[in-house]
Amino acid sequence: MSNYYRSNPKFYVAIDCIIFGFNAGEISLLLLKRNFEPAMGEWSLMGGFVQEGESVDDAAKRVLTELTGLDKVYMEQVGAFGEIDRDPGERVISVAYYALININNYDRTLVQKHNAYWININQLPDLIFDHPQMVELARKLMQQKASYEPIGFSLLPELFTLSQLQSLYEAIYGEPMDKRNFRKRILDMAYIEKTDKIDKTGSKRGAALYRFNEKAYRKAPNFKI
Repeated sequence: MSNYYRSNPKFYVAIDCIIFGFNAGEISLLLLKRNFEPAMGEWSLMGGFVQEGESVDDAAKRVLTELTGLDKVYMEQVGAFGEIDRDPGERVISVAYYALININNYDRTLVQKHNAYWININQLPDLIFDHPQMVELARKLMQQKASYEPIGFSLLPELFTLSQLQSLYEAIYGEPMDKRNFRKRILDMAYIEKTDKIDKTGSKRGAALYRFNEKAYRKAPNFKI
């Protein structure tokens, strides 16, 4: 190793995952109660350290899989957080990612093992370190991306009603949408397909179930909410 590298300090590189889910008309975050110091017993994002021979992206995927059991999940890097005193344990530079998962598909045993819980994003407890800033930035990035790419479908089951879809986007943006205009935009998208299945959980008549056709979207990627 050259003197150039030896003459510079070494730091820990960490990963923090902002994991979004959608349930009962609300966006939630998967948070854990820390069972180790520093900040034992306080609320935290799920995180870990980048290991030898592991890229930052691979570390983020590993951390997410270790918590949820899921491996093919929409993830996007939020940014790097490197204030000198951000972690009272050591000098740690953290790279944050946000992930979108179907709240019905994760491994509940793993989540319980990590002492993690789904918390409504509008009722978040106090979070440790700079995790509130990570969440705030991740939410803004998700809102921006969801307006021009169909990332929101990662939060829904494979089959969904138009009411569920509208409820999702209202939760993402935190404001109501006009039902008629929303449905017109959605039904103009050829890659959102109506199926022959009916959801009768809300009424006897039921509501038609739709699906997102990713292959059709790739041929004509003109999504806009």
